[in-house]
Amino acid sequence: MTVNKGIYIGLCLLLGGLGVHKFYAGKWIQGLLYVAFCWTYVPTIIALIDFLTAAFQRSDESGQITV
Repeated sequence: MTVNKGIYIGLCLLLGGLGVHKFYAGKWIQGLLYVAFCWTYVPTIIALIDFLTAAFQRSDESGQITV
């Protein structure tokens, strides 16, 4: 699935612990797992990793990345 890099990075940074960036990317099951385990702070750490991988991923000419 391709998503806008800026929006995806923003969602990772601001609401990543709740999995909002996964819902935006169309990965509903992963998003629900993030919500289910948000009280453990593990999804927050994984969202930080998602943020870093998306930040260093090269976007195409329209600003889209594949996640």
